[in-house]
Order: sequence, then C-alpha cells, then structure tokens
Amino acid sequence: MFKFPKNFYWGAATSAYQVEGGIDNCDWAKVYPAGAACDHYNRYEEDFDIAKSLGHNAHRFSIEWSRIEPEEGRFNEKEIEHYKNVIMALKQRGVEPFVTIWHWPVPLWLRDKGGWENKKTIEYFFHYVDKIMLSLKSIQVKFWITLNEPEIYASNSYLKGVWPPQKKNFLSYIKVLRNLIKAHCEAYKIIKKINPGAQVGIAKNNIYFEGWLALFIDWWWNFYFLNQIRNFQDFIGLNYYFHNRIKGFKFNQNENRETSDMGWEIYPKGIYHVLKDLKKYNKPIYITENGLADAKDEKREKFIKEHLQWAHKAIQEGVDLRGYFYWSLLDNFEWDKGFWPRFGLVEIDYQTLERKIRPSALEYKKIIKTNGL
Repeated sequence: MFKFPKNFYWGAATSAYQVEGGIDNCDWAKVYPAGAACDHYNRYEEDFDIAKSLGHNAHRFSIEWSRIEPEEGRFNEKEIEHYKNVIMALKQRGVEPFVTIWHWPVPLWLRDKGGWENKKTIEYFFHYVDKIMLSLKSIQVKFWITLNEPEIYASNSYLKGVWPPQKKNFLSYIKVLRNLIKAHCEAYKIIKKINPGAQVGIAKNNIYFEGWLALFIDWWWNFYFLNQIRNFQDFIGLNYYFHNRIKGFKFNQNENRETSDMGWEIYPKGIYHVLKDLKKYNKPIYITENGLADAKDEKREKFIKEHLQWAHKAIQEGVDLRGYFYWSLLDNFEWDKGFWPRFGLVEIDYQTLERKIRPSALEYKKIIKTNGL
C-alpha cells in the first residue's frame, strides 16, 4: 500500500443543508426542501463517534448562514453556540475541523435583496464572517473554507437556471462570480485579522478537460477564480468529480467505461492531472471532496483506492497534498436530485434515521491505518 506524508489529514465531508435537517428559512428550502435530512443537527456527536471509529483525524462541515443570521443584522446566539459545540465535539475526539463558512443556501431575507447578484451581499457576507470569527475566536479553528465551489453555484443558479434563484442570464452569472471573488478576499482579510494563525482557502471544483479546447476551458473554469484570489489564500481545497473529453466542439465525449449511480464517469487518473495543474500556485492542497453515488457499495472501495493511488503519484512528483476528504461521511440530500443518490461512507435509513457503516468505509479505514493512524 502507498504511503502518504506524515501528518496527512484523512476524513470525510458534509454540508449543513444536506445533512442537518430543520433548515427552512433559506432559498433552497422553498424550491428543494430537505426536511429532516439526516438529523445531523441533533446527532452530530453520534456521527463524529462513527467518523472517529473509522480512523478519521479530520472532518469538513459547513455553518448554515440562515441559522446564524435568520433576519438581517440579527444574529442567533443559540445557533452560534451550537456550532461552537460541534467544533468542540470534533476537537474532543482528536478530529481536526475544516469549517466551510458558505455552502450555497442564502437566508430568505438575503434572497429577497437579490442574493449574490447584489453587490451589497459582499458587505452582508463580511458582517456574517466577522460575527462567526469573533464568536468562535476562543476555540481557535485552524482551517477555514470561505466558499464552496463558487463556479458550480454560479453556473447552476444563474446560467442553467436549475438551482435557486433559477435564473438564466450570462451577465448575472458574471456578476455573481465577481461578487464571490470579492467576498472571498474580504472574508480572508477578516479571518486573518481576528485569527492570524488561521489557514484560509476555498473549495474549488476543478475538472480534467481533454481535447484541443482544453487550454481555454481550463483557464476559465479551473484557474480564473484561483488567479483572482491568488494573494488571498493559504491553501487550495480541491473538489474532484469530473472528467470531460472534448472532441471537436463536442463536450462530454467520455468513454464512460465505469459510471456512478448518477451516470458520472469514474475517471481516477483525472485527479492526478488536476493536482499537477495546481502545483503552479505553490500552495498546500487538500482534496476537500471526492466521491460517488453508489447505493449498492459495489464501486466505492475501488474508487477510493484508485483516486488515492493517482493522488499519491502527484505527491511523488512534487505536489504538496496534505489531506483527503471523501464525499460524504453520510448519505445526504443531493441538492436538486433529492435523497436517492447515495454518497455516504455511512448509509442512512431515512425512515428510522439509523446509521449503518458500509464495507467501503472499513476499507478506507484500513488505508488510513496503513498510513500510521
């Protein structure tokens, strides 16, 4: 088995809206309600016990803006205390928290002001981040992810019109991307001012493009956002799911020899290529998401092992990779797709909310153990 660097972070990821349940005052809840989801809000300690039992030494999760600031300028201290308890629960188990500040939903009051299309949202985000940082200052979180997959959010919400606010407008898409860039840079400054020792980055979805158009597409999809925030990030969080072979002017001409339950091609070698492409930034890299929908748990073990083999090859060739987070710890609400896609290392029975560890999770544990944990 391949050996990863000492002090490597091993874990899994979740996001608030997809697992917590009970989030109903955000834009997503009015279009794609998640209901009780996995009830992680009430069962996080049980879930962290499972993560710990699986050998994880790190966990990525998100704070839900609509809980923290249910009305403009009114912050809910009870909810801030909840997330403080979540962080402490991880630390008590020896699990390093990687905290995502914004993972897509926006509070209803902010939706009504135009959401990320409104330039003033940068200022609202500024106040939200400031409140979180000051409130959690005493517990010293080291790793902060300001935004999750800004380009995925912008394209699905403002180009394709699938996600809230379901717009199809290229100018809106560009405006939202620009506002997210500025929001990240402002958030970075706030976090570093309040907690100078913090490590701050984003979770960036990069795709492995092949074909003659790849150079241009890479520049726009994979690198534009990172180039804009180059001086405002301490690490790069990489979310890798997709390979896109371009033939002529036709996209997605993949062979699809193996696919997930969602029809996504499984292409482990792509993670090597996108990691190598990120080397030029001279920043530590964490794979903040990598996973597949696989209800029968027939492909997950192989998926994890092969992606890690290619990630290891990238490390051998000089990529400063320091962590791997499988998506996801739990089966969860997969945005506009609902509950049927099963991404979890842990299976959720949505009737009883019973947790059941999948065999692939135990195989992942063996890899972690082989690497000294």
